[in-house]
Amino acid sequence: MSTHAYVVRVAEDPADREACFTVRKEVFVGEQGVPEDLEYDAYDAVAVHVLAVREDGVPLGTGRLLYGTAAAGKTGGDLTVGSLGRLAVTQAARGLGVGAALVRAVEDAARARGLVAVDLHAQTHALGFYERLGYRAYGPEFPDAGIPHRAMRRVL
Repeated sequence: MSTHAYVVRVAEDPADREACFTVRKEVFVGEQGVPEDLEYDAYDAVAVHVLAVREDGVPLGTGRLLYGTAAAGKTGGDLTVGSLGRLAVTQAARGLGVGAALVRAVEDAARARGLVAVDLHAQTHALGFYERLGYRAYGPEFPDAGIPHRAMRRVL
């Protein structure tokens, strides 16, 4: 476990985005076996990406916010709701509060864009994590990349 401090920020430049993609590849492709062609999509170009970085520059976690028409397919068409997705924390950084800090950063980005709620599709093993952050599950369980998920929402 790292004792280094970290910051969470919006990914502003190509190096930040690459760090986000590196974390996603490690967690989703490497650990969970998600095919790489499913992990990266056209939404990456329009999403707000957030990045947790250790003080020495090592990336620890990432997440993204979709909003507007990019989020409509994930939010039931409600343009006032954003979609949090691709939340990933490296194995070495788990248990340090990085995931919660990333969720709050996505929520801050949503508020800054005038959104009133955030939806997400949680892997079912992570439901408790999101519930502790104020999200509530709705709808039936469904598979995504072969992994069981539930839709969740938090009103901001």
